[in-house]
Formats: sequence, C-alpha cells, structure tokens
Amino acid sequence: MNPIKVMVVDDSAVVRQVVAGLLGAAAGIEVIAAVADPLLAIERLRQQWPDVIVLDVEMPRMDGITFLRRIMQERPTPVVICSTLTEKGARTTLEALAAGAVAIVTKPRLGLKQFLVEASDDLVATVRSAAQARVRRITARETAPAVPVARHTADVILAPQPARAMVQTTERVVAIGTSTGGTQALEEILTALPRVSPGLVIVQHMPEKFTAAFAARLDGLCHIAVKEAEHNDRVVPGRALIAPGGRHLVLQRSGAQYRVEVVDGPLVNRHRPSVDVLFRSVAKSAGMNALGVIMTGMGDDGAAGLLEMRNAGARTVAQDEDSCVVYGMPREAIKRGGVERTVALGAMAQEILKQL
Repeated sequence: MNPIKVMVVDDSAVVRQVVAGLLGAAAGIEVIAAVADPLLAIERLRQQWPDVIVLDVEMPRMDGITFLRRIMQERPTPVVICSTLTEKGARTTLEALAAGAVAIVTKPRLGLKQFLVEASDDLVATVRSAAQARVRRITARETAPAVPVARHTADVILAPQPARAMVQTTERVVAIGTSTGGTQALEEILTALPRVSPGLVIVQHMPEKFTAAFAARLDGLCHIAVKEAEHNDRVVPGRALIAPGGRHLVLQRSGAQYRVEVVDGPLVNRHRPSVDVLFRSVAKSAGMNALGVIMTGMGDDGAAGLLEMRNAGARTVAQDEDSCVVYGMPREAIKRGGVERTVALGAMAQEILKQL
C-alpha cells in the first residue's frame, strides 16, 4: 500500500520540524514537504501533490483560509488545520472547516514542542483519518491506527441501560453524533430546520474552545437557537445544544422535561465528548421518545450507543455512504445492528421533523 503523502505548511520552524518528524516516523506516512507559507507551498505543489495537507491558518504573505479555498477550487484535497487554542484561532478555524477542511489539530502558544510530542498519537490518527476523507465523494480506504490506544466504553461515565420500557411522552429528543466532516453536515441540517423543531442534543468531535465558536456561528445562520451546552440546560423545541469540547454531554429526565449535564471523565472511544456517552444517556432517559442520528466520521464512537437507543425503543438513522466524508461511524453502527434505516444528508432535516 502506498504511503500517505503529507505536506506541512506552517510559518513556525518549530512546528514544521516537530510535525514533519513525528509524521515521518509513523508507519505508512511520508512527509514530502514542510514549508513556511502558502506561496512556497504552491511552488511545491507544482512538483508533487500530497494526499493530505497540514495547514496553519495564520501566516504571512497569504493566509491559510485563502490558500485552502484556492486548493479546494483547483484540486480538492483533505486538509487538516493546525490552529492555536484561542478564541480568535477558533473563529478562523471554523471558517476553514466551512471552506472544506476536514479536521483540526490544536497547538498552544507556549510549550509548543513538548505539546506536539505528547499529542503525537492524535496527530498521526488525525492525518490517517484525513487521508480517508472523500472530498470528491470518492470511496475512502479505512486504515487502523498504527498505535494501539487504551479504550474506554461509556461504562466509565454511565452504567448500562437496564431492560425496561420507557413511557412515551409528548416531548421528543433528537440526538446526533458526528466527527470528520460533521461541521459542514451539521450546518446543512440545522440551517434547514424551521423554528418549530424537536429539541436536539449533539456531539461533534471538536477540541475545547472550538465548540463555543461553532455553536455561535450556527446560531447566527439558523432559524433555531444553537448554543454550547451548559450544565442544567433544558432541551426544548427549537433549540440545539452542542456538547462542549473536552466534556461529556449527558441527557437527564425530570418528569416530562429533559435537561443536560456536562460532566468530566475519561476519554471514551478516544473522545471527550463521546457519542456513545450521549446516546447511552438518551437511551436511559428518553427511550422511545428519541431519534438517534449517526453521521460522517472515522472510527466507531456512537455505534454501541445507537444500538442501546434502538433496543430502548428509539428510532435510529445513519447518514448514507454517498453523502459522508468518512463513512466509518455509520458503517460500524450498521454492522452492530443499531441502524433502522439510512438517510441522505439532504433528507436528514426532514427525517428529524418527523419527530414532531
């Protein structure tokens, strides 16, 4: 199998050196260039085109967003954004995701070299995931992470759902889980929903500090209200709550009302927030009053939880393969029997409205 060819574009010499070294040392990855700005990158692209580009967004001569848009027009390529953990960096990164980038690698302003070394497993996994992204809707090739990682299940946050029937109520909940490609997919769905829509709880795999900016951006685009979830927020019609980066989101029922808890805890399926944690809590608290939706993303987070939702009486759907950027999460949920039916991204908003 040919190695994944990677180009690193970052004005920081430290980032270029460390990122190129870590990726180059990983099996099945070849760094073909590490350059200081997009103009130098354009010159190298004339010689050899990479499978994945790791791109900074704040650079001299040409900013990363302009370069990204040019790439997506000329020859769509999976792009991983390398962004600082700041509010400004979060806003810029969201522009990049909207322009077609498929994933985020975060970096602090201080202690950068040590941080990148410590985060090397995540960096390699992100690049492998990006290499599978179907920016032209071409069938992706799934590859396993090179380094085995200890994995927790949702048991570390919530006990499994006991076998019991959930009484049906008039309140409905829609739970959505997604990862790579999910920011664009969620934008398409949520902007299509009218003000009168079921309450939504959402996990989008995204780093801390980025989810607040993501929710604020969607809130400005949508008819419904969208916000980063806070502890004890009510789940109400016409509002979507997005799990904050670095925290798990748990649905709780109090009488006929639903609220959320935002909790700490270990990574589950290598993620915090985890889709499995959210889906298990929805199975326990909402049962047949819920719809579970699993969408584009690499890996299997959410597959076990969606099956629990279906066993609890919830309706469950998966995004279809043709409209996914990466089909890993829906495919795994289907394999495990958690999916009632598949739905194209363009029809997902209408599927959600059937919950009314």
